[in-house]
Amino acid sequence: MTNRTRQDEIAAGLAEVEARIAEACRTAGRAREELTLVAVTKTYPASDVRLLAGLGVRDVGENRDQEASAKARECADLGLTWHFIGQLQTNKARSVARYADVVHSVDRLRLVAALGREAVEAGREVTCLIQVALDDDPTRGGARPGDVPALADAVAAAEGLRLGGVMAVAPREEEPGRAFARLREVARALREDHPDAGVVSAGMSGDLSEAVANGATHLRVGTALLGRRKPFVR
Repeated sequence: MTNRTRQDEIAAGLAEVEARIAEACRTAGRAREELTLVAVTKTYPASDVRLLAGLGVRDVGENRDQEASAKARECADLGLTWHFIGQLQTNKARSVARYADVVHSVDRLRLVAALGREAVEAGREVTCLIQVALDDDPTRGGARPGDVPALADAVAAAEGLRLGGVMAVAPREEEPGRAFARLREVARALREDHPDAGVVSAGMSGDLSEAVANGATHLRVGTALLGRRKPFVR
């Protein structure tokens, strides 16, 4: 596939996603400007990130540190906002804090402490979203809703970190709209104590309409933009 053809393919995917977002916003009575599209580029090459940037996409999401750090270095000249969206081990906090602008998967106090320490050492401020578990699947990460206030307070108090809001992944065995409605309530309660924590990261290729209907501010979209994933090769 030529680079020109790949650019056309990505442009078509972006146009389709934007049309879906626009329709979801019309249905929900929201403005398109309220939503940030995060292009999830895991397993795709840095050349795709460059093509997305050329089409106006400014927010890029990754979920594996080794891949993310390499692409962030390669694309450092583009001035993009990098989102780390995968489960994060504390031993990867040092690396992630050096390139990620937003970490969507903060779900325990040890991780808050590690990210804060490494962000300070790197001279950076990292925005943190509290990942909320909407089911009991331990493989997907996330804090129980009842644990969100304490985590949020810890992030807000940590030097080097900024509390951005919440994130969640819809459960596999539940209608997404119902799950995102619960996330919306968690986000509302969080804003009572932290009014500036307005980010609600929810919705992917298959359920972005339901996320928009329930107050999402950030949509994490990969497959619908870039096609079926293939193994990442450095």
